[in-house]
Formats: sequence, C-alpha cells, structure tokens
Amino acid sequence: MVRLMAAFSAVVIWSTVAVAPAAAADKVVLMLNWYVYGEHAPFYYGKAKGIYSAENIDLEIQEGRGSAATTQAVAAKTADFGYVDVPTMMRAAIKGAPIIATGVLLQTSPMSVMGFVEKNIRKPEDIKGKTVAITPADSMTQIWPLFLKKTGLKETDFTTVAGDAQTKLNAVINGQADLLLGYVMDQSMKIKDATGKDVYPIKFADYGINMVSSGIVANTDYVKSHADLVKRFMSATTKAVEAAEKDPKAAAQSILDANPKGGKIDTLTQGFELTIPLYRTPETKNKRPFQVTDQNMTDTVNLMVEYGGLDAKAKENPKAFYTNEYLPK
Repeated sequence: MVRLMAAFSAVVIWSTVAVAPAAAADKVVLMLNWYVYGEHAPFYYGKAKGIYSAENIDLEIQEGRGSAATTQAVAAKTADFGYVDVPTMMRAAIKGAPIIATGVLLQTSPMSVMGFVEKNIRKPEDIKGKTVAITPADSMTQIWPLFLKKTGLKETDFTTVAGDAQTKLNAVINGQADLLLGYVMDQSMKIKDATGKDVYPIKFADYGINMVSSGIVANTDYVKSHADLVKRFMSATTKAVEAAEKDPKAAAQSILDANPKGGKIDTLTQGFELTIPLYRTPETKNKRPFQVTDQNMTDTVNLMVEYGGLDAKAKENPKAFYTNEYLPK
C-alpha cells in the first residue's frame, strides 16, 4: 500500500509539472530612430527568425520620429529600448536624462555629402561651385564644418540652401541642389526610390572624422532593475545582426513581411548592405557586433564637444555614456 501511494504521488507530481504553463515571455518595446528603412533590417529579421523569442522576449518594434524623440521616450520609460544616434543621446544624458548606450552598432559614421552619380561629384574638390542642401541644427550640419576643415573647403566655395529633411531631399530630386548632407544608407536610398537614379556619397569617415553613430540605448534605472533582461535582449540583438549580415536580402524582406509599405526590396537590401561595413572599425573587425572601443567613444565625445554642441564636462568621463557589460562574449 505504501509503495502504491508513493507511486501515485509521483504520478501526481509529474503530471502537475508537465501541465504547468511556461513562463510568459517578457514584453519588450524597441523604438527606432525613424520610419523604417534598410538599416533596421536586423531587428525585424531577428523577430521573424525567432531569435528574440528564443531569449524569452516578445519584441514589439515601433517606428520613431527622430533620435531625439526616441531618446526622450526611453528616458521617460515609454519605450524599453531605443535605436538612436548615440551622439544625440549624449546631449540628453549630459543634461541629466537617465539614459545609457548598452551597445553601439554603427562604429563608423554614415554621414556624407551626396549627389547623383551622373553629376560626377566624387571628391571634396568637386563640391566647389555646387549647391548643397542642409537641414539646420541636425547632426550632420553640426559636423559639416569639421568636414570642410579636414578637406580644405570654405563655405564660400559653394552655395547652401536650407530646409527640413523632406525639403532637402526634394531639392536634390528636383535639381534645385547638386548635393545634400545625408546618411549613406538612408537618404541615398530615398532618392533612388523616388528617381531610380544612383547616388554617390562622399563619406565623412574617409576624411578622418572618426565617430560612432547608431546604437541601442536604455533608461539607466531600467538597466539596473532588469539586468538579466537587458543581457538577453543584447544577446538576441547581437545574434540577429550576425544572422542578417549573412543574408541581407532575406533580412530586408523581413521588413516588408512586417510592414508591406516599408519600402522596396531592392533599395531596402542595398541600404542594409551599405550599413554592414559601418558595424566595425579596424580595431573591432574581429569582434562581435556592438563591441565598441573606449578610444572610439572618447574620440566621439571630443568631436562632439568641439563641433557638436556637447557640454565640455562630457570629456571628464566618456564612459558615463555607454557600457559593454551586457553584451555577449
């Protein structure tokens, strides 16, 4: 009888364990820096391939309205993570916003001055006598004077026209400007979508402007109170980037699968392919994504203080803006 009761108890215990529901996945909101474009492919690909769910994360991807707005949303905890321009995040953090980068993905700047290939503007010297469209006070316009200094150009060498982001694009599309300041994988693809014409970018990074760009940011309190979740999120995101790098077209297609109005497959793919080389510097070429170096971040802080309007006190502790602690090895 004792043996029978023991066996019965074992069956009851096993049955209880067997039917116990799995722990609910952690809901995570990732807000992008802007409307979706090729650069964002890894996040959609990671979700589609179950990379986030494998880390017990239920990921919601939201489009953004600029890095500053996304930074504010993360600081206010209305989004768990943001994908933003890290120098923009620095400006908020130095003013007291509780926010930090938990991984820097674009470690080479995508900033460039670009125009139609057919105009044959391939080097800084070719900008002389041309018209350049800018958006006042945006990140590229703030670094533009440094590009001019590095290349020996003067503002009197060309004509400048100003307008918002769409006006800037329209100026080049309609022939009112020869060039615009833009990201190599963003504005160039928007112009190609609108005209079918290829664009040639003169990259700031090719002229000694070494600074980081986009990365993952989170609220500092959220990071402290959700350390395990932050590690799982950064692990999944690292794996998503690595998987997307191996199959850019499939990664781009995942954007359209989630958002059929998210663009055209050819330019989404091309935009993502233009993004991949920005993931690493010569110092991080053998490392996994997001593993930014202290020197790269220090150089970025120094440039932002000198040219980007960042408070000089930021130079006292560049490490306050980022951490690699939550990245997979």
